[in-house]
Amino acid sequence: MKRILGLTLLLMLLGTIGLAETKLTGAGATFPNPIYSKWFDEYHKQHPDVEINYQSKGSGAGIRQLTEGTVDFGASDGPMTDEQLKTAQDKRGTPIFHIPTVLGAVVPAYNLADVKTEIKFSGELLANIFLGKVTKWSDPAFAKDNPGVKFPDKPIVVVHRAEGSGTTYIFSDYLSKVSQEWKDKVGKGTALQWPTGLGQQGNEAVAGMVRQMDGSIGYVELIYALQNNITFGPVKNGAGKYVKASLDSTTAAAASVKDMPDDFRVSITNAPGDKAYPIASFTWLLIPAKWSDATKEKAMVDYLNWMIDSGEKMTEALFYAPLPKSVAAKVKAKIKEIK
Repeated sequence: MKRILGLTLLLMLLGTIGLAETKLTGAGATFPNPIYSKWFDEYHKQHPDVEINYQSKGSGAGIRQLTEGTVDFGASDGPMTDEQLKTAQDKRGTPIFHIPTVLGAVVPAYNLADVKTEIKFSGELLANIFLGKVTKWSDPAFAKDNPGVKFPDKPIVVVHRAEGSGTTYIFSDYLSKVSQEWKDKVGKGTALQWPTGLGQQGNEAVAGMVRQMDGSIGYVELIYALQNNITFGPVKNGAGKYVKASLDSTTAAAASVKDMPDDFRVSITNAPGDKAYPIASFTWLLIPAKWSDATKEKAMVDYLNWMIDSGEKMTEALFYAPLPKSVAAKVKAKIKEIK
């Protein structure tokens, strides 16, 4: 009888623990998904009573689902526009905070079996490739950035994102700064009217297609190029130096932010400095400022504080740059405003 009673009490205790679990749901950017997956898993191990479920669907989906209230939080690599923020506030009844999490780099990833030398890219060359003006690897424009390299007379297969994407926002933000034609004809945004190319859903799919297709070029977050063993080239920065994406060159780009705005919506593409990688960006969690569910609000606030205090130490293993200390301090202050 005692054994049965003990087992019953144990089952009741386990049931209570299960019922006590707080679940947070989020959706959005694929750009930071590798580090977010690590963080959410690690946080759950340390705090079994909190589970964070995240769907890597693209920044556009993250903003949309946050606005509609189908998720607790969103994630984006492109900051929400003033109009998007107003729409979200009107529908949710609360302001939306941009909480920067890490910095990452977008790289021109390519597959060209005939060329063993690392290919360098200027902003002008990248813009003309994605505008559909440079259509072959043998175009003289490549020789301008890569003197002495022999290129094959092979068509260029352009691969880009098909859905609303923060990675696209970062890439197009950069191209809009270095190419007037790109700015006038295409512009910057999470979703674009692409002049050419094949669309793929997510960083994962773009990386997969580039890896499989000889002659292709796309743009992906650095970790996806590294994980898929895809070649990517140095990009000419604002100082005229060809710089390859790395932790150090991404951190150098972040150093260009001398005065972070209070809402954290800032662009660091084409940052000044010899060592700065030019296609780098912060990425943000999109967090409601006010919560009707006090339990979820506490879970979110506790997680965000853990992210800054402990999670930032895990970034470099996945080739993301941690927040500068000055930015991290401002983020901690902003977290206190969530109620």
